[in-house]
Amino acid sequence: MPAQAAQRPPREITATVETPSLFDDEAGGDADADDPAIWINQADKGRSLVIGTAKNGGLRVYDLKGREVQSIATPAGGRFNNVDVLTGFKLGKKKIDVAVVTDRGLDKLRIYKIEASGLTDITAANVPLLFSKDEAEVEEQATGYGLALHDKYAVVSRRHSTRLGIFRLEEKNGKITYRTTDTLDLPRHFRLPNGASWSPCGEPGEDPQVEGMVVDAEAGVLYAAQEDVALWRIDLKGGHFSSVPRIVEKVAEFGVPATYDPETEECTLDETNDPGYGGRITADVEGATIYPTSRRNGYLVVSSQGDSRFFVYDRRTNRPIKIFTVSDGPRIDGVQHSDGATATAVALPGYPKGLLVLHDGENKPDDDRTSTNFKYVDWRALNLD
Repeated sequence: MPAQAAQRPPREITATVETPSLFDDEAGGDADADDPAIWINQADKGRSLVIGTAKNGGLRVYDLKGREVQSIATPAGGRFNNVDVLTGFKLGKKKIDVAVVTDRGLDKLRIYKIEASGLTDITAANVPLLFSKDEAEVEEQATGYGLALHDKYAVVSRRHSTRLGIFRLEEKNGKITYRTTDTLDLPRHFRLPNGASWSPCGEPGEDPQVEGMVVDAEAGVLYAAQEDVALWRIDLKGGHFSSVPRIVEKVAEFGVPATYDPETEECTLDETNDPGYGGRITADVEGATIYPTSRRNGYLVVSSQGDSRFFVYDRRTNRPIKIFTVSDGPRIDGVQHSDGATATAVALPGYPKGLLVLHDGENKPDDDRTSTNFKYVDWRALNLD
């Protein structure tokens, strides 16, 4: 990693809009914001939508002013984790836009048709489990977690596991189902340059999982954020993984010994024995999104959740470009411990160079209640052009 990139101070920017607070308690319907996606209304850009997961609180749909326009409950036992948008999916003789969600509670995908008037569930009956062999295994909650869409495929990660799966979306009786086309297991053990073996610390029986993902469809590349390890780059070809995964950047804690404390359920790093093999990202490495400037050029944005910074890379070369934070503004608080991110380069009302939407894991003021929401950032604030 170039020394000048590592030493460059972060650019401080502010959000322009925020969505209503969500509260992860009984009074708030156990709603916990997590991952956003942007839908562009091609007929009327001003009626474009931001779709966000709220875990047990289902899906929330917002307009460009951050106002909630629709709330969708989870099915019984469901818990919505990540969401992505796919445009031009062929359903019968028509092309439609869909939002796909990982339901980590049920280990399934749910699919919604998107229109200016809102979202409609078009998930086929009896869709298959993503990773579990039966309902008993679903109860263990090593289920569908992260999500990224491309063409007619969904790349899904498995919670508490290094496994990634590719699922082809298909029509069934006028609705949408899916089937597995490939799987890939990322490493869980690593050989360090000094000859030592290292595995990231975690709860016994749980492997280092992936959540944040994005597909660069033009380049045929998946970026997968393995939370306690690194940001990976993996080539795709149709519904298959077609290359050996390559690390774009490691987390700062990569290679550092750690001990798990079952009482606190936390890992304690032995920083005195840091071998110095880590990158700049403070674990967890999380939400990833692409802002295109042309067919192959643009930027990759990744969340460094552990220190509430964001890293920007050149889309084509993966060269480090910039670091930024979203700080408190006059009316809207900043972004802390962000899980999900999404961007568009499409000119929208109030956002002539595009929009960046970020999950805020510590929304303020919280009034002694855990509060989360989504923040809208004018892309011009990053000052990259």
